[in-house]
Amino acid sequence: MGLKARLTYSGLAAFLALGTVFSQNGVANAREVRVYSGRHYNTDRQIYKKFSEQTGIKVRLIESSGISLLERLKREGANSQADVIILVDAARISNAAKEGLLQPSRSAKLDSEVPSAYRDPLGRWYGLTRRVRVIVANPSKVNVGSIRTYADLASPSLKGKVCLRKRNNVYNQSLVADQLVLRGEAATKNWLQGMISNVSQPYFGGDVSLARAVSQGICGVGIVNHYYVARMRAGVSGSKDKALANKLTVITPDPAHVNVSAGGLARYAKNKKEAIQLLEFLASPDGSQGMAGPTYEHPLNGYGTSLELKKFGTFRPDRVTISQLGANNAKAIQLMAQSGWK
Repeated sequence: MGLKARLTYSGLAAFLALGTVFSQNGVANAREVRVYSGRHYNTDRQIYKKFSEQTGIKVRLIESSGISLLERLKREGANSQADVIILVDAARISNAAKEGLLQPSRSAKLDSEVPSAYRDPLGRWYGLTRRVRVIVANPSKVNVGSIRTYADLASPSLKGKVCLRKRNNVYNQSLVADQLVLRGEAATKNWLQGMISNVSQPYFGGDVSLARAVSQGICGVGIVNHYYVARMRAGVSGSKDKALANKLTVITPDPAHVNVSAGGLARYAKNKKEAIQLLEFLASPDGSQGMAGPTYEHPLNGYGTSLELKKFGTFRPDRVTISQLGANNAKAIQLMAQSGWK
């Protein structure tokens, strides 16, 4: 079962039903929760199945891209069947909250399980898994010892050696938002101008294609989410990618920019109690690790346990909250465009 396999009925996944609970007289009770998810990993189904087995609550799942799900929710309005919305990246979950697609779901358990940096102060969403934006370098093309921070990518010594994903990629938008919070607008502008001046290759559409280009020497250095490299090294996408990934040096800045996948209670949730139960389960240590483990992400607390992630070492998150990333997204996009990030 591939990690990137999607459910593809009519462009969106059909409802996947998991679990049924029966009353004492043998009649099925209609306890269910409907999930719209921007995560596209078949392995997530296993954690939903575990939830259903433990609670008797049926999970009905729709998977699609985050943008498609948000547009669907807007079209459906009060007729939406969504109970829980799960999205990847701070900007997407923050925008869903800003646009009124989520409602507060205060829960003592959620507030206890999810660190404050990874949840909305108003209780509209909660982090479920973590991902780190790391630097990948080709040691035959660049001096990896001179690259320790995101700021180092603006060094004149890397002229013509930096590769980046396209400006519309939310992961890089959140990285720029992160730098805005930490360094301020003027310093972030200077960093962007220096880094963009070091780019010579066309901008890439995905993290994996960028990692391949760095390994092949087309680029000297680039920025990707850590789990893409971990999956490549684990052989998820085949022996060729495994060999390419093993040639890369992975540099985790200290402190590091950390992003999340997150979930919240849909504005028009019909099964609110069951939805909160599911969110509590997914944010629990077992639930978070259950989602993160097969995809090579990190759980909310602690680190991933795979051999590939252990080789990356631990990381220290910077002080920027997910809410701050979302709040600075629009400004980040503006500065990226001004710097010439295509």
